Amino acid sequence: MVSPVLVCGSMAFDTIAVFEGHFKDHILPDRIQSLSVSFLVPGMRKEYGGCAGNIAYNLKLLGGQPVPVATVGEDSGDYLERLNGLGIDTGRVKVVPGTFTAQCFITTDLDDNQITAFHPGAMSFSAQNDLSQAEAAWAIVAPDAKEGMFAHAQALAARRIPFIFDLGQAMPLFDGADLERMLGLCQALTVNDYEASVVEQRTGRGMAEIARGLRAVVVTRGAQGATLYTEGQEIRIEPVQAEAVVDPTGCGDAHRAGLLHGLTAGWSWADSARLANLMGAIKIASRGPQNHAPDRAEIGRRLQQAYGLSLPA
Repeated sequence: MVSPVLVCGSMAFDTIAVFEGHFKDHILPDRIQSLSVSFLVPGMRKEYGGCAGNIAYNLKLLGGQPVPVATVGEDSGDYLERLNGLGIDTGRVKVVPGTFTAQCFITTDLDDNQITAFHPGAMSFSAQNDLSQAEAAWAIVAPDAKEGMFAHAQALAARRIPFIFDLGQAMPLFDGADLERMLGLCQALTVNDYEASVVEQRTGRGMAEIARGLRAVVVTRGAQGATLYTEGQEIRIEPVQAEAVVDPTGCGDAHRAGLLHGLTAGWSWADSARLANLMGAIKIASRGPQNHAPDRAEIGRRLQQAYGLSLPA
C-alpha cells in the first residue's frame, strides 16, 4: 500500500503573456518617474501552478499518494476538478470564501525579460489549514505564506511526521532567526545553490554544519546535478541529461516529488536524490509546470538507464 505524503504549500494560477517586441523600446529612461505603458500580447496561456500543486502532480506521476495542503479561492473549481480527475486527494485543500486563488501575471518580451505581478489571495490564509490530526509517512513544507509555513511545520513536528523544509521562493520572508527556527523543526532541507548561499549568509553556518543537525540537506545545482549532505558525508549526485531544455519553471517542485517518493518507499537519501534529479530533467523538457506526462513505465525506463535503479512499486 502506498503511504500518503502531505504536500503543504501554495496552489496558484500562472497567466503568461508574450509581448512580440522589446520592453526597452517602449520605456523611456528620462520618463521613468511617470511610467505609463501598454503592451499588446497576442500570445497568452494559463498554467496550473503553485508548489503544492506542482509537487502533488509529480508525485502522482510516480504512483505516489500526495495530499496537497493549501488554500484556494472561489475561482479554483477547474483546478480542483483537474486534481480530482488525476486521482489526487483534495480533502485538505481549503476554499476561502470571498478570495481569489493566488495568481501570478507574467508578461515576457522577445529578450525573455519579464514584468510580473503576484496576487497572494487565498494563500494568505494558509495557516487556517488544521493538521492537528494528520497522518502521513512524510511531508514537505514548501513555499507559502510565512505564517502558514510555520503553522504547518509546528503541527507536523507535534504529530512526529518527518518533513522536508523547501525554502524556494519564500526566501525573502525568512531572516536568520526564522531559518534557525524552521531548521529546529524539520528533518531535511532542500535548496538550490543560490538559496544555499543565502541560508549560509543568514545563519552563519555552512551546509555541512546545518546537515549535522538534520537527516539530510540537498542542494540542487541545475545541469550539474545535486549535492547531498547526510551522516557526515558530502555526496555528489550525478545529473541526468535532459532530452531538451525548454522551461525550468517547476523543476524544483518535480525534484522534491522524486525525493519524497524515494523516501516514502524506504530508499536511501542518495537514491531518493537520484530519482529527484531524473524528475527535474523530465520536467525541464516541457513548457509549464504540469504539462509533462510520462507514464510510470517511461519514468522507470529512464531511471534504470540513468542510475541502474528500479522505480519503487
